[in-house]
This record gives sequence, C-alpha cells and structure tokens, in this order.
Amino acid sequence: MKSIVVKGLAGVALAGVMVSGAAAQDVEAGQKSFNKCRACHQVGEGAKNLVGPELNGLFGRKSGSVPGYNYSDANKNSGINWDEKVFAEYIADPKAKIPGTKMVFAGIKNEKEVKDLTAFLAQYDKDGKKK
Repeated sequence: MKSIVVKGLAGVALAGVMVSGAAAQDVEAGQKSFNKCRACHQVGEGAKNLVGPELNGLFGRKSGSVPGYNYSDANKNSGINWDEKVFAEYIADPKAKIPGTKMVFAGIKNEKEVKDLTAFLAQYDKDGKKK
C-alpha cells in the first residue's frame, strides 16, 4: 500500500513539473518578442521572404532550404536541422552559431524570451497554418 501511495505522489509531482514546463512557454509573449524579427521575417499564412526567409514550419526544417530565399553559403552548408535547442543557440548569437550567416541580429539572450519566441514560431506549420 505504501508503495502505491509513493508511486502516486511521484506521478502527481511529475505531472506538476510537466504542466509548469508547458506554462513556461508563453505564446503571447513570444508574439511580442517576434516584433524584433518582423522587419526581416514573416510567419503565418501568406508569409513571404523578406530580408530573411519566412519562418513557417521552422522546426524540423533544414537550414538554408526555404524556396526562393538567397541564403549565405554558411547557412546552406551548416548541416543544421532546426529544433528548439539549435534555435535557442542560434537566436542567442546567430554569428557564433553559424559563422558567415547574413543575419545581422545581435541575438536574444534572455532564456525565457527565447522559449516564448520558440513557442510562438512552433505553432505554425510549413503552410503558415496554426497547428
């Protein structure tokens, strides 16, 4: 009986951690953070390449692969497949992650802001529709 109670409490604790982890990402705050990106990037239905490529379906995509965008050789040859970890490293310091990138953005150093921005971008599929 004691074992069942302990296992049950461990499950409740784990569920609490999972919920708080999800709450750590705030899509609305990420949308506000995206305002820093908006001068060069678009996301959502009808997004187009600007100074930077459109960001629909970013996670799971190979770096340098958006049709119609003229990437630097550094991006095309980076071997990067975008996921949340790689994006966090890149957005903190783009030129350090991909030396030779054309992206001149200084980066976002605040970890919470990066997580929020990631949550905002992750909601868009490759067609710009919200998942």
